[in-house]
Amino acid sequence: MIPDILKIRKDFPILDQKVNGKPLIYFDNAATSQRPIKVIERINEFSLLINSNIHRATHFLANKTTEAYEASRETVRQFINAAEPAEVIFTHGTTESINLIAFSFGETFVSSGDEVIVTEMEHHANIVPWQMMCERRGGILKVLPFNDSGVLCLEILDTLITEKTKIIALAHVSNTLGTINPIKEIIEKAHQRNIPVLIDGAQGAPHLKIDVQALDCDFYAFSGHKIFGPTGIGVLYGKRKWLDKIPPFLGGGEMIDRVTFTKTTYNQLPYKFEAGTPNYVGAIGMASAIDYLNENGNQLFIDYEHELVTTATLQLKKIEGLKIYGEAPLKAGVVSFNIAGIHSFDLGILLDQLGIAVRTGRLCADPVMDHFGVENMVRASFAFYNTVEEIEIFYKALIRIKAMF
Repeated sequence: MIPDILKIRKDFPILDQKVNGKPLIYFDNAATSQRPIKVIERINEFSLLINSNIHRATHFLANKTTEAYEASRETVRQFINAAEPAEVIFTHGTTESINLIAFSFGETFVSSGDEVIVTEMEHHANIVPWQMMCERRGGILKVLPFNDSGVLCLEILDTLITEKTKIIALAHVSNTLGTINPIKEIIEKAHQRNIPVLIDGAQGAPHLKIDVQALDCDFYAFSGHKIFGPTGIGVLYGKRKWLDKIPPFLGGGEMIDRVTFTKTTYNQLPYKFEAGTPNYVGAIGMASAIDYLNENGNQLFIDYEHELVTTATLQLKKIEGLKIYGEAPLKAGVVSFNIAGIHSFDLGILLDQLGIAVRTGRLCADPVMDHFGVENMVRASFAFYNTVEEIEIFYKALIRIKAMF
């Protein structure tokens, strides 16, 4: 079953415009997705009529905003099937969520000589925080490689894990290769050795159904702007057993229980990790985006996006000299590639002249570039409001540009 794409696209007015005289084709969804009118209206409603700080006053507006903020937490809990709302922490995005765990978990559980395992395909946001933590704590960062198809070399994982391994952190879906990693299998392997696992879900949450209890992951992070919500808001899911054990990442208002100059005690979950005034409008907007997905059939969108990436891959493979990076059997809506003899930057500019928005460059994944021995790539990434017709226009545009060179 295919969703009514023409009807869906009417919910995203930004798509109904021309760029350089051509209808906009937005294939940069892995960087940020567009927002439906419902989300924009919800954000505007709060900004215009209800705005007030949360958890701090008893007046009407404060109560209304607090209720909406906590209702948003419950919406997220249901979206990822967390065991309780207290396991849902609002952050500024995936990057902050990972930094939070890298700092707080590291301070508690990582000592000199202890090890952290990441993968070769990680976004910089799931590499650098662990490097910083290892430098600070004397830890060792170990890397699980992937093969040229973009599939993790799981046969190596057992040899990487030792009695010194304290945590494993990896992407649910690669932002560059589109690979859907076998995270449940990896989590099971880790838990056999009592090792927790953090999942970078920045690209997983927009394209897959997330059930943190079924996955049994210890931490899961994602961003609002990748799931058709606002920027500046994200989620860190954590099992209570871990969140209770680790210290706060930031200090300030709300995260405290009692402050004296002798000692400060901390608030209960989840507020222990939500210092200062949170982006409550962002949280409410993100919940509205989740409602939109649920109302329109999220699984239907997921299936349709799989059809889009399959169609795009088959089309692009017809172009002589075009190399696709990452052809794992299980992929989400990302195709990264280069065309021989054409710099990715030039290709991106020329596509833009034809109204087609793609990402070019190193894609915040230097180790992936190094693996394939390239300086940069072109990335086309899809969402449920894209169409097969847009892919055909994209294909013809690449043929036209290639002929120019």
